[in-house]
Amino acid sequence: MTTSSDVIDDPPNPTDGTALPSATLGGDQKRSIEQITLLLFIVVPFLALLAAVPMAWGWGVSWLDLGLLVFFYFLGCHGITIGFHRHFTHGAFKAKKPLRVALAIAGSMAVEGPLVRWVADHRKHHRFSDAEGDPHSPWRYGETIPALLKGLWWAHVGWMFDKEQTPQDKYAPDLIKDPTMRRISRQFVLWTTVSLLLPPLIGGLVTLSWWGTFTAFFWGSLVRVALLHHVTWSINSICHAVGKRPFKSRDRSGNVWWLSVLSCGESWHNLHHADPTSARHGVERGQLDSSARLIRWFELLGWAYDVRWPSRSRIDSRRNTGQVRSRRRKETVKAA
Repeated sequence: MTTSSDVIDDPPNPTDGTALPSATLGGDQKRSIEQITLLLFIVVPFLALLAAVPMAWGWGVSWLDLGLLVFFYFLGCHGITIGFHRHFTHGAFKAKKPLRVALAIAGSMAVEGPLVRWVADHRKHHRFSDAEGDPHSPWRYGETIPALLKGLWWAHVGWMFDKEQTPQDKYAPDLIKDPTMRRISRQFVLWTTVSLLLPPLIGGLVTLSWWGTFTAFFWGSLVRVALLHHVTWSINSICHAVGKRPFKSRDRSGNVWWLSVLSCGESWHNLHHADPTSARHGVERGQLDSSARLIRWFELLGWAYDVRWPSRSRIDSRRNTGQVRSRRRKETVKAA
């Protein structure tokens, strides 16, 4: 485990002076067609999410539909948390090429944007977290209740419609220079299509009916995407507005326990901002972190290596002073 500063404030830049190839459709400017497409991918799944309860009440939901929803939800979620976030953004571990490719594709199937753009945005977020320059801080407009409500909306959804995008050649040059990752990033539309069509294809083949195809698309594609989107966006909004802060960080990131299972461990957000390259975010007893568990399995299989697991001393060094004293008192009582 390294002991150097772990926030990627200054991502590696090319040193040969050559221009980097484009890694995403639209580059650093989000065009009108992209904004319209983004709006559709937000509104349509969200409407399906709202219709989910009456749909289940009126026509029911099959175990196949629920199975497809859960499987593709956690496939995409772990693709984001393990792949886009802990591996590609922060380098919490190294991966052999087959795992690296699989994580890039799984993350793309979460329908949260191309790999390079996602990583660039998140690295910029860490550089300016909850300060001017942060792409999605809920404290953007101030600390009054009306300002925070406006900021929560911005952090959750609004920031994605900003035409000015994070400069990818500055914040993600390492990925742009990787031909395989650049190709997968540019294939975002393809992996989105695969992600949306696989559930109804499976549903139709299993049930041999158009109704089975429709319900699989409704639950396994639309509802799944909407749920995953809002859980992911909640890390930007809710986890930077509320939650416990046992660790020292230069922002307002908090731990929100009730999001931990659905976020695959990402909602232990205060520890993440205190120690960004840590492969484990839920470091205390009882803090569920399925992403860390899978990384451990990948390591045991030899697919992942140089994993940055946090030591107890490293964790304690990042605690707030009051938390360290409280922990020592508890240990003293137990010893007595």
